[in-house]
Amino acid sequence: MSDIVVPADWVAARLESPDVSVVDVREAWEYDGIGHLPGAVNVPFDAFRSEGDGEAGMLPGAEAFATLMGEAGVGDGDHLLAYDDTHGVFAARLLVTAELYGHPRDRLHLLDGDFSSWQREHPTTTDPVERDPIDYRAAFDEDGPLVTIETVREALSDPDTVIVDTREEWEFEEGHIPGAVRLDWLELVDRESRGLRPDAENRETLDARGITPDGRVLLYCNTARRISHTYVVLRHLGYEDLAFYEGSLTEWEREGGELVT
Repeated sequence: MSDIVVPADWVAARLESPDVSVVDVREAWEYDGIGHLPGAVNVPFDAFRSEGDGEAGMLPGAEAFATLMGEAGVGDGDHLLAYDDTHGVFAARLLVTAELYGHPRDRLHLLDGDFSSWQREHPTTTDPVERDPIDYRAAFDEDGPLVTIETVREALSDPDTVIVDTREEWEFEEGHIPGAVRLDWLELVDRESRGLRPDAENRETLDARGITPDGRVLLYCNTARRISHTYVVLRHLGYEDLAFYEGSLTEWEREGGELVT
């Protein structure tokens, strides 16, 4: 089994491990008022999103991200486990951001499900969690999965690259990058369990769209939030050649990129 998207029991068995940092990316009022996983620290989603201050899109910048994680007591070599209460889409964004800033890929984990699914069978707490600040080193990985708008333009005529739009159907129909295949990120989610659908079912869905692990997959949405979840799921399923268009349609439209309906 992949250790990228992990079940609640996997998490429960590691909550006391000194090299595991559990991060709740919900808003502070949810973390404090509704409760959180034991030992989890709160790093709200908006804290690691910053328009115009990072290397591209809504990345926060290496220095800002290092400060944020260090103040939360997260080490740059820790096993980083993230969760939210929205099927993992916001938590996945934290993991992708950490990867882009050099956190070891094999130490990034997404809770399969979310806070609501965890709460069904595992304890939560409203007790405050305080961890000592730590030095977190971050540097943008120039060789990582993030690609520029020029790369996307080149991919339009590349038969070995599948461009994937992870937005809803109505958004796709209003306008999408030429040749893109639509895959709403929620199609890979089981609404009842709040986690992923079984791997075999997700592989069938992906294969039916021509999104296969033997080719290159280039992901986009509007602001790179939804593709974060799809990116993590594809990694979980063994896809290796993944391209992450951080600028997404926000940049594509701003720079005069063609849209088709």
